[in-house]
Amino acid sequence: MVSRDIGVSRHILTRTFGFLIDNQCVADTEGTEGNDMQLGIRLHDTENLPFEERIAAVHEMGYKCGHLALSKIPGLPAAPAALTPGYAMYLRRVFEKNDVDVAVLGCYLNLADPDEDRLKVIRGKYEASIRFASLLGAGMVGTETGAPNSEYKSCPECRSEEALESFIRELKSVVRIAENFGVMFAIEPVAKHIVWNADRARIVLDEVASPNLGIIFDPVNLLDESNYQNRDEIFAHTIEVLGDDIIMLHLKDFVPGEGGLKSVGCGLGEMDYTRILKFIKEKKPYIHATLENTTPADHASCRDRILDIYERS
Repeated sequence: MVSRDIGVSRHILTRTFGFLIDNQCVADTEGTEGNDMQLGIRLHDTENLPFEERIAAVHEMGYKCGHLALSKIPGLPAAPAALTPGYAMYLRRVFEKNDVDVAVLGCYLNLADPDEDRLKVIRGKYEASIRFASLLGAGMVGTETGAPNSEYKSCPECRSEEALESFIRELKSVVRIAENFGVMFAIEPVAKHIVWNADRARIVLDEVASPNLGIIFDPVNLLDESNYQNRDEIFAHTIEVLGDDIIMLHLKDFVPGEGGLKSVGCGLGEMDYTRILKFIKEKKPYIHATLENTTPADHASCRDRILDIYERS
């Protein structure tokens, strides 16, 4: 059984990347110079311009990649039936013309919805997004990890074993589709969702056991009003437990308030990214990293703060 699994993994890696990287040939990247992270931005946080102008502006602002959520960009169809090969290839030409990678195609739906009819629709949307990403040339399809209710609301049951088992069961089928299309699929742990910390994410990775499954590391999303004062320990533990499987970084900040933590652009809150970016610089060459919760007015200052920390890390 072990030898068969290894063979399958080698086959999937070959399909995904076009070549096979042997374990013995993978060098430690610590100390690598010139392999800078590729900083980008969540595209729906940018100025509301016509699509082609928006992507040209992203390039002009110095960003190398973008987080694409079709449903949040005015004028871009997002229904599964609209995700044709021609549409994917049109978008791909626009991004390539402007030297902007599609770091992630977002598909942030609830794989733990208990309503079977709704879940069937959700499965179809994931399959369509994965197929579309394979033609678009996206780095991955990304998702959060849901809640065991149709409202996608945080609840105490999110932390139950039953919710985790339900999510893993559905995720396995989605990841197998990603394997078939040669697409990376990434989950983003969030404190208020089913996969709420690094240890739960480790369980998911081990249970699904696919080279096509990775982690989007969004440090702020691991925090809530109960744990944000222990954030340094949380981030260190996350890197220890999930570091090898982190394939993308989300960058934002937070400010605590009466209603919980409010997400803001980098440098506008309490986050210190020094240790995180040191890890990224040493271990994750050329990784895609996208700014979140910026505005057209503050994105440049947020970008410059992150780049300055990265350079000094």
